[in-house]
Amino acid sequence: MTAPTPHTPPFRDRRLPFAKRIDDLLSRLTLDEKIGFLHQFTPAVERLGIAAFRTGQEALHGVAWMGPATVFPQAVGLGATWNTDLVRRIGEAVSKETRAMRARDDRVGLNVWSPTVNLLRHPLWGRGEEGYSEDPNLTSAIATAYTRGLRGDHPTYWRTAPVLKHWLAHNNETGRDVTSSSVRPRVLNEYDLRAFRATVEAGATAGVMPAYNLVNGRPNHVSPYLREHLRTWTDEDLLVCSDAGAPSNLVDSEHYFDTHEEATAAALLAGVDSFTDHGTDSSPITARVRGALDRGLLTEADLDTAVRRQLSVRFRLGEFDPGYDPYALTGDFDTPAHRALAQEAAEQAVVLLKNSAGLLPLAPDTRLAVVGLLADECKLDWYSGTLIHRSTPLEGIYERFGAQRVEFAEGVDRVLLKTSAGTFLHVPEADAGDEVHGAGGALDPALLAGRTDLPALTAGPAGTELALVDWGEGVLTLRAPDGRYLSVAEDGRVRASADQPGGWVVQETFRLEPHANGHLLRHIGTGHHVSVAADGVRVAEADPEVFELIVVERGEDAVARVAAQADVVLVVAGNDPHINGRETEDRTTLALPAHQERLLRAARAANPSTVLALVSAYPYAVDPAGLPAVLWTSHGGQAAGTALARVLAGDVSPAGRLPQTWYTDDADLPDLLDYDVIGGRQTYLYFEGSPLFPFGHGLSYAAFSYADLATRTADGSLHVTFAVTNTGDMTADEVAQVYFRAVEPTVPRPRRELLAHGRVRLEPGERRELAFEVPLSAFDFWDVARDGWRREPGAYEVLAGASSEDVRLRTTVVLDGEPAAPRPVLRRGLPAVDFDEQSGVAIVDRTKSSGDAVTATEGGWGELLYRDCDFGDGVAEVTVTVAGEGTVEVSPVGGQVSAVLTSKAAGYGPYDYRTLTARIAAEGVRDVRIGLRGPLRLAHVGFSG
Repeated sequence: MTAPTPHTPPFRDRRLPFAKRIDDLLSRLTLDEKIGFLHQFTPAVERLGIAAFRTGQEALHGVAWMGPATVFPQAVGLGATWNTDLVRRIGEAVSKETRAMRARDDRVGLNVWSPTVNLLRHPLWGRGEEGYSEDPNLTSAIATAYTRGLRGDHPTYWRTAPVLKHWLAHNNETGRDVTSSSVRPRVLNEYDLRAFRATVEAGATAGVMPAYNLVNGRPNHVSPYLREHLRTWTDEDLLVCSDAGAPSNLVDSEHYFDTHEEATAAALLAGVDSFTDHGTDSSPITARVRGALDRGLLTEADLDTAVRRQLSVRFRLGEFDPGYDPYALTGDFDTPAHRALAQEAAEQAVVLLKNSAGLLPLAPDTRLAVVGLLADECKLDWYSGTLIHRSTPLEGIYERFGAQRVEFAEGVDRVLLKTSAGTFLHVPEADAGDEVHGAGGALDPALLAGRTDLPALTAGPAGTELALVDWGEGVLTLRAPDGRYLSVAEDGRVRASADQPGGWVVQETFRLEPHANGHLLRHIGTGHHVSVAADGVRVAEADPEVFELIVVERGEDAVARVAAQADVVLVVAGNDPHINGRETEDRTTLALPAHQERLLRAARAANPSTVLALVSAYPYAVDPAGLPAVLWTSHGGQAAGTALARVLAGDVSPAGRLPQTWYTDDADLPDLLDYDVIGGRQTYLYFEGSPLFPFGHGLSYAAFSYADLATRTADGSLHVTFAVTNTGDMTADEVAQVYFRAVEPTVPRPRRELLAHGRVRLEPGERRELAFEVPLSAFDFWDVARDGWRREPGAYEVLAGASSEDVRLRTTVVLDGEPAAPRPVLRRGLPAVDFDEQSGVAIVDRTKSSGDAVTATEGGWGELLYRDCDFGDGVAEVTVTVAGEGTVEVSPVGGQVSAVLTSKAAGYGPYDYRTLTARIAAEGVRDVRIGLRGPLRLAHVGFSG
């Protein structure tokens, strides 16, 4: 007899659409199995032949955390390329390496948590290295290109499934899980949502990750914006993955809910589909889900919605069609093409900020002094892979100019640490090996332990000369002669054991604290002081050692010595991505650390032909006066040094452009927690001061002319054309930028706003006509008076040039639109959040699930202004919807009678709203001022006759 053919369940039938297959699979899963799908680490369902699945694989600029991979420039460096085609190709390379790595290590996931589309609103944000730009248009263009590369171009199956980070209005690490970003409706719609929206609408995004912070008083993980905005932008099932530990934060740190069952249910109902919490241990989350079901807070249908979204991603990744997945056999890893692409990206990310007297490019026979703390470094950040190839600026310059023409001085302070007993800290000889710690990869590198296989430091008559670097604010690293950094492992002993500072809690940083006639040496990671005992050097809570710091050589002396002998000095300065500005830690200043300022001054004093190359994750406020040339690049990945050397030599003309404003001084910056880019006059869009270097700035070794700007409107778009000509004598890229500004706006609008851009390569003498098509909706703004988008009719200036301030051409277009209309306050009243101006007011949550209210900030006083309120023939009564205690003063400007309403709501909570009514008199169209006194919350103001 012939055995019967096994029945193929519909979810395995590739002839059916994914939706029907998912319906079938959902119907076969038990409730417990569905609950298991809600954690990041989804267990296998062996009875159905379904494999385990993990959401989340970091891949911000290369595959991260899972061992060796191609390392591209940091995300902010990719933003500086202004090159969407390049970034798309990088996305393709990263997704191919993800597939290749997964083929040999199933810990590597295909649901990649990249890119980061948070806008670089504030340059002190510790995670600025992860974003692309301060501008929504540029950010979405780069993010869309990267996601398209990650996704692949097959119409059905995806190479990887990218998730955008971090939803929403997230630009501070200080108190990031408890602070609330107060985001008015115009800023929300015109700024923070825009980068996400355009990227999602492009169709290559699998989901988003909510951020740790709160927005308008409500945690992002229970945000109604996921439903009201995100899920309306696409018909695809988007997978919302929580950030690590954030579900627990809803109770533990934010105290937004009383129980984890309530919090988990609220997050799931708001739209969170996958809970990243408690590492690989899913039991706390699954227990909370079961508890929520038992209490009636969730239904099985709610779980089905979330599980469906995960399954949608897994089907698109080809998991259920292994024989037909076009990417299943992808093996491209560390290929020559990927290496060349990493170098191309690093070259295109270099921004030439200043080049007076044509010092750059350097002549081939230039005698160079290469100095600085970053000169012989190829730094990685928290979201980097392990380097396979490595090129530091010094190595690149050796290769390009010849080692015999180059002198080097790092500029560290070389010190001895003498104990109170007269002995010195000593690093015992040991074979540390060449392997990078953690090179094998880890699902959570934060859990990697420090090395304990090397001997601890001792104290004796012969001291070891240590290289001391002050990275700013007194944060020091100490390095042994063999290149290993002093570090502290779990046993508390101090060893020379780390190849670089790093880790979730950095164990390689110290502070020297004045004490008596010497210094205590505090280990920052543990908070304990270094002590010396008979069995070696350790950190301990008691018996701290008092050290005398003996400086054998100051870094500036070494720098001055080599600088004086060179034709040109290259000072390479910047940051270590794990110190003073990183995830969990914001910067406190734009200033270059004092140690590096000392080195720069010494080089400049010894040799006026000094070039400053800043290699950093963020802007600095440096003084370019007296420096003939200044360049900036992010940490450029594996080919950073080669790229910088080729730019300096003129093999490549620099064409990177700044993706964010560089400010002159800390005084130019708003408070880190001021998210009102309009009221706070932030970013190039609204900043009214003089920047150090403007948004879009970057010089070239060539010169370019612009001509023949023309515009026309057709089919709902503005068509812009102009010509760019390379008038220089070398092939070079130009980044042509198109901006606009409203000529006579009735509300505050940007000084100028990016509409489009294009990076083009031109031969000497070559002329190219560029054409851009911009939807007319780009000219719209969010009109709070009507709670929607509106385009003002009238004149708009269109600007074309080489940066936001270097405008070469301009013309004016007149666009149709909808004229302004007074607020219909008799019909819809005044939603409190829809103000035009405010002072001393924060936006808060009206309820825990939806809606906004306003409240006076600390100090208990605030004022709101609502313009052009139409009272018709007149009103006689005002009603306010408030919670809590305090006073509301409603004053129609020029009106006959104002109203003062006092809420005495002792014993009521912040969500217990009630209405108060008072007499008022106003007619016609007039502004309304509302004053708030006390801690009450105001949700709405209504008027009646």
